[in-house]
Amino acid sequence: MNGHKIVNQNHIHFITSTVVGWLDVFSRRDYKDIIIDSLKYCQDNKGLIVYAYVIMTNHMHLVVAAEEGFLLSDIIRDFKKHTSKTIINAILANPSESRQEWMIRLFKYYAKHNKNNKVYQFWKRDNHPIELVRTDWMWQKINYIHQNPVRAGITVNGVDYLYSSARNDDDLESPLSVTLITKFDL
Repeated sequence: MNGHKIVNQNHIHFITSTVVGWLDVFSRRDYKDIIIDSLKYCQDNKGLIVYAYVIMTNHMHLVVAAEEGFLLSDIIRDFKKHTSKTIINAILANPSESRQEWMIRLFKYYAKHNKNNKVYQFWKRDNHPIELVRTDWMWQKINYIHQNPVRAGITVNGVDYLYSSARNDDDLESPLSVTLITKFDL
């Protein structure tokens, strides 16, 4: 890793994506499902390999890599661009979204302070990528991901949280398939 850039594009990375202003957008299932659908698309079409994930109320953590021939930074860029547009459109189209006006006002506010955005900014710009070059780092990050809902007081056990790969590890129903990590993946 060099600063906050992904240097080794096909190596396993821990990535955090955060909604601007730490807005609790993902307290609604519909918006979390947009994230899941987008991750599935990236797995099927863009070479994304997901090893672990959790979608919290205002951020998400991933342990991911890109298949050979793909660039992880491009996948993440496209994922964030697509999900930001799709979620904002879903918020605007949802007549029962009680927080609509407030969230849209904040997305516009953050866009004013980012020359790359014209109208809205949904995600913070940085992903804080950490290349996981050691097995103990990888397992520490996966454990951190799986315990995130527990630490947040959402659930008592990580496997009980639907939007986490902890469920995959226990062969429970999960909205997103993940790739099991072997000792050969690092």
